Formats: sequence, structure tokens, C-alpha cells
Amino acid sequence: MLILEDYLLLTLDDVTGKAVVDASYREQVAAGALLVELALLRRADLAGDGDGGRVGRIVVRDPSPTGNALLDEALGVVRAREGSKPKALVAPLARLKPAARAIASLAERGVLRREEGRVLGIFPTTRWPAADTRHEDAVRADLRRVLVEGGDPDERTAALVAVLSATGQAGRVLAAGGSGGGEEWTAAHRRAADRRAKEIARQSWGSEAVRAYVQEISAAIVVGASVAATAAATS
Repeated sequence: MLILEDYLLLTLDDVTGKAVVDASYREQVAAGALLVELALLRRADLAGDGDGGRVGRIVVRDPSPTGNALLDEALGVVRAREGSKPKALVAPLARLKPAARAIASLAERGVLRREEGRVLGIFPTTRWPAADTRHEDAVRADLRRVLVEGGDPDERTAALVAVLSATGQAGRVLAAGGSGGGEEWTAAHRRAADRRAKEIARQSWGSEAVRAYVQEISAAIVVGASVAATAAATS
């Protein structure tokens, strides 16, 4: 599973198939998650002093195919815009509609179920309830271990937490799925999970280069989400 797919599973209600967080900027978050994935695969990185370019700009380390069509398209976008700041890549990657395509892929693989309906009997809607929760349950259990029980994350879990932290959604997605520990999941629990997520996002959970890259992408997600939310409010 991609980090993007983990994020989407966490933010969709298993029963209703509705988003449990603000979905107006979901494609922007998905774009950032693709950039994070490319970092973990060591395909893309931030230029350093020895790269012959401007430090802090995105550089492609390995252009070879990843084996995932969506991720390969994202890598192509990055290659075409190599030397850009991370925030400049969020919009063009969002135009690939990565969230919509990833959700459709999850449904094709039997993880989600597509349900068509109409609001007020007029407006068509599509919902995506869970069909197989085994992977999502494992992701939630790992997030609980890290965000609630104080465990140390591996590099991949820390990157997912960084994405959730950038959007302020860590506590909310855990609350939406239940605490998993039997106790009542309160607002205080959510705030504590959000604080822990921010702490992890600042920690040295991976290589310095990858961590710096993910921090830049997280900041870019916030910018992209803010632009999308503003556009939605004024449209």
C-alpha cells in the first residue's frame, strides 16, 4: 500500500464511506503524500551542497520505474519540474487526481466498496465504505502504538504521521476509528494524539535528508490545502 492509500483509508468512514475529515483539499494532501513516497523510495530528494543546484530544491535521485503507475506518473511530473521548490509541485501533482484514482484502485482490489446514491433523490453521490479492513486495522493499531502508547515509529509510519500532522488530522482519524484500546475516545485524547504527531514530525525518525524533505512537503501540503479551501469557499 502507498502512504497515500493508508491516508485515504484512515480518512474514510468504514461504514458510511464518507470522509471523516475535510475533503475539499484531499487531492492536495494526496499530491504531498506521493512526494513523500518518492522520498522514502529514494527516488527524489532535496538538493544539497554537492548537487550543483540550488540547495533545498527537489532533485531526482533515481528515475527508474517504481512499479506503480500513479507513482511513476508523479515521478514524471517531478522530473519535468526538477529544481522546483516542493510547494510548486503540489498543484501539478494534484491535477493527476491521485486521491480519486487511488480510491478507485482500492475498490478494484476489494479494499473499498463503491456505492452510488442520490441526495434528495436528485444529486448523484458516490461513497466508499470498507470491504476489507485488515490492512487499515493494522495501520490504526500501529498509529495507536505510536501516538497513544508512545512507541517509536519506523520511517514509513513516521512519514504517514507527518502527513496527518501537517493537516491536523491525526487525532481525528484515530477518533473516527475508535481508540482501539477499549477506553472512551475523548477530545482530550484527540488533542494528545495531535501533540504527539507534531512531536514525531519534528524528531529524527529517518535519515536527515528524508526527514528534511518530508518537513518541506508537509509545509507545502499546508499551503496547498489553504489555497484549495479558500477557492472552495469563494466558488
